[in-house]
Amino acid sequence: MCDNCYPKHYCGVFGVYGHRRAAEVAYYGLYALQHRGQESAGIVSCHRGEFYKCHGMGLVPQVFSAEKLSELPGRMAVGHTRYSTTGSSHIRNAQPLVVNCAKGQIAVAHNGNLTNAAWLRDELESKGHIFQTTVDSEIILYLLAQPGNNLVQTLRQLEGAYSLVIMTERELIGARDPNGFRPLSVGRLGRAWVLSSETCAFDLIEARFVRDVAPGEIVLINDEGMRSIQAFPEPRRRSFCIFEFVYFARPDSTITGRNVYSVRVELGRQLAREHPREADIVVPVPDSGNCAALGYSLESGIPFEMAFVRNHYVGRSFIQPTQLIRDFNVRVKLNLIKELVRGKRVVIIDDSIVRGTTCKIRVNNLKEAGAKEVHVLVSCPPHRYPCVYGIDFPDRSKLMAARYSIEQIRRYLNADSLGYLSQEGMIKATGLPADGFCTACYDSRYPVRFNPELEKFIMEKRKARIESLGEQIVRRDREPRLL
Repeated sequence: MCDNCYPKHYCGVFGVYGHRRAAEVAYYGLYALQHRGQESAGIVSCHRGEFYKCHGMGLVPQVFSAEKLSELPGRMAVGHTRYSTTGSSHIRNAQPLVVNCAKGQIAVAHNGNLTNAAWLRDELESKGHIFQTTVDSEIILYLLAQPGNNLVQTLRQLEGAYSLVIMTERELIGARDPNGFRPLSVGRLGRAWVLSSETCAFDLIEARFVRDVAPGEIVLINDEGMRSIQAFPEPRRRSFCIFEFVYFARPDSTITGRNVYSVRVELGRQLAREHPREADIVVPVPDSGNCAALGYSLESGIPFEMAFVRNHYVGRSFIQPTQLIRDFNVRVKLNLIKELVRGKRVVIIDDSIVRGTTCKIRVNNLKEAGAKEVHVLVSCPPHRYPCVYGIDFPDRSKLMAARYSIEQIRRYLNADSLGYLSQEGMIKATGLPADGFCTACYDSRYPVRFNPELEKFIMEKRKARIESLGEQIVRRDREPRLL
């Protein structure tokens, strides 16, 4: 898929306690979580109270080598793989973030997005705190470092989505926001404990899944074992991001007791019930549409064909042609087997349409190859609203379904028909209660309040303060000085 046409994820977090090669275990954990972020990766280990850090831009195996891992000693480590949702793509924003304060050293890996980040940052800056990054995760670090402020008090100041893996000099800590937007699970690797955004990481390192960290829960792991604290006395509405099931999580992960692969197959079955089509073949858009397309095929009886072949060796940097190859970014990733679609009525299954550019090219590819009809079906409802909890869904002006009707989108795509799975059908496919999900990107029902106008006001105030400070420095530098 075109990088600019598909939503990007937030991050993957991982932690290990009590393993003699903790950094190596964290490396493999991050490797399994690579799909959650491809911009940067980092690991911080702890050995005899000292922290050792390695981080860099790029994929996990590009950042770490056997030599670098050997420089991360200790039986405890925390890791992070990142895609920027807040803050620019820069090495200084690579996590885990580390601070050395009166409480000792603290490392934080954060998955999610704080909706009150601008307000908290402005408050901290007004007290003299100097930020080194542009990520909201640094706010959590500074709040934790404040004298008299413990972890429970810190979490109660945060609003929005967060799954955290925190390392101190003596223990490993996992925490989730009270709404449970982002996943976080606990596992055992022999006598060692592990924390991970997804259970697929446990499978790679041969760890045993223990349980999910509950919304609002803090788990503290040290030599005495694991204990639990509920940071929020009043239970909140559970608001797990349903797009984890639709797209983000790996199909071999289990989330909230449901295997992601099985849920996606059921999404496809439900799509076939809601949008039956007379067709000859069902074709997925690899890899995200594979499971739903299989489900559609099983329910409808229409044969499943992998007509699009994905190039798995496409990196982030290659020579960009000008007019030499039309639609190069799309064609280099997925190539069409024309013989499979020529003269056929094709149902193409994708998990979402955000801007529509890539989907339009796919439809045209099929028709140019001789497809008689092309029916586009999507295994989730139309995305009409931005996400403020950590997914890089753009503002409404860039969301196709926010600006156009289904029929207008169909005409733009040049498809013979277009159908989206209903919100009710999507939730039904999970087998979980409807009141346990965040569906704000579909229906604008945001579970945690946020005020974009307030954030804009705070950012403008911060900008004015910085400009005023700059003017003061310039005036000071121009004043004559006595030698």
